[in-house]
Amino acid sequence: MDPIEIGAIVFPRMDQLDFSGPFEVLSRVPGARFHVLWKDKTPVRDIQGLILTPEMTLAEAPNLDVLVVPGGWGQQQLMDDEVVLSFIRWQASQARYVFSVCTGALICGAAGLLKGVRATTHWAALHLLEYFGAIPSAERVVVDSPKPALPNRDREGAVIVSAAGVTAGIDGALRLVSLLCGDLVAQRIQLAMQYAPEPPFESGSPSTAPPEVLDAVRAMGREIAQLRLATAQRVSRRLGLPNPPGRIN
Repeated sequence: MDPIEIGAIVFPRMDQLDFSGPFEVLSRVPGARFHVLWKDKTPVRDIQGLILTPEMTLAEAPNLDVLVVPGGWGQQQLMDDEVVLSFIRWQASQARYVFSVCTGALICGAAGLLKGVRATTHWAALHLLEYFGAIPSAERVVVDSPKPALPNRDREGAVIVSAAGVTAGIDGALRLVSLLCGDLVAQRIQLAMQYAPEPPFESGSPSTAPPEVLDAVRAMGREIAQLRLATAQRVSRRLGLPNPPGRIN
């Protein structure tokens, strides 16, 4: 049986858990080969300084069954990077799944993959999905297919699996394993990882966090939120998409 080819993009100033959480799950898929990808093989640092080393360039990547697109602050630098966006579009045209984690969904949106697609992302960026033609959903994991088909293709392209912020990448990866291999394989991986979270606080969602906590986190992310909004508006115009309802670019 042919191996399941899985590839994840890494890039400077990403959130490493957007990558390493799904890696922990997907690298355990029976018969899978996991490739760590970037434009070159120079080690990159995530937003907190952790070093990640690509083992294959985008140009060297095989046709993937699954493409993982993480997010993080460095996502901003990829929104107009045609090398990266073209790679994502090409892989999406023949892959089975494209899996975005956190603001990796915005990169997929910039590549034109989210038109008419239900998707999720980090709660602080969820409203931006409309600028890419997506249908935002506050679910932790969303599975949907591109509609209409990708340009010049006779099929719809990859199914889009999107996960909300950072830690949701583990949930999304387990959901993806169930799609690839069935629920029992996904459950075996979950048990082997002892993934049974019991968070000490109910602050993991804007709807449950105390108001002062929510205000503090919003204040911390105000700068990147403003940058992401401006980028989403500009990329939306580049894609020729109408303004989201009630919004003026």
